[in-house]
Amino acid sequence: MSVHRPAVIGAGTMGMGIAEFLAAAGHQVQVYEISAQIFERALDSLRKRLRKQVEKGRFTTGFADALISRIHPVYELQKLHKADVIIEAAVERLEVKKEIFSQLDAVTSPKAVLASNTSSLSITSIASALQHPERVLGLHFFNPAQRMPLVEVVLGAETDPGLAQAMMDWMMHLGKIPVKVADSPGFLVNRVARPFHLEAYWMVSEGVASKEQVDRIMRSAGFKMGPFELQDLIGIDINYAASVSVYEGFFHEPRFRPHPRQQTMVERGALGRKVGKGHYNYGK
Repeated sequence: MSVHRPAVIGAGTMGMGIAEFLAAAGHQVQVYEISAQIFERALDSLRKRLRKQVEKGRFTTGFADALISRIHPVYELQKLHKADVIIEAAVERLEVKKEIFSQLDAVTSPKAVLASNTSSLSITSIASALQHPERVLGLHFFNPAQRMPLVEVVLGAETDPGLAQAMMDWMMHLGKIPVKVADSPGFLVNRVARPFHLEAYWMVSEGVASKEQVDRIMRSAGFKMGPFELQDLIGIDINYAASVSVYEGFFHEPRFRPHPRQQTMVERGALGRKVGKGHYNYGK
């Protein structure tokens, strides 16, 4: 299939990253947000990020300006009625996603693709109340979405296999590395990553090593970032939500049990780079 009118739900870190990626590829992208204030704040952050890339010589000013001009705000879901692929990147709560998809089901063409960027929630459950669940799948990008090449293409129980292949082809055409996965808790990456993150928490809480030591050792072993550095980049809240989702999805399998310090950090607002403090401080 050819994609002509992509749209993104949510102007948060992931939503704007996906919008930036699509706009850089030449697409005109609609971005839905609940208020102009939230969208403009996100767009201002994108402008600053692009300006730094221009200063480093990675982009030209013309390229950055053209990219920004291809991102268009939308404040009513009904205005996405002509979109042919919509990628939802809202808060990682199942009830919120189901409500958004229910509304999209009512205002879009039955041929429009509805995709979720969820990192671990069930695509089958998200699609369960829709009249056309066969058009729902997961397109899970990784932060930063505009740079990280991997995309998980997740098939729910009702997802049309041909549609999933079309999305694989689209992602490859845009330069991503898509991998097709089944609708299982945590999908592929977040399931594999649970021990990477959780065992690091346990080691520090038991006094085996400090956060700095764990991160340094993992980098020396070949990882680009240690678990605590990576959590700060992803967002502590996002990482914790993935941990809870996988744990509950496997019916409280002990090996996936979240660490209490994850919840504590979320409760005190230490969410990582996006707020200036997490496992480390970032001076905001």
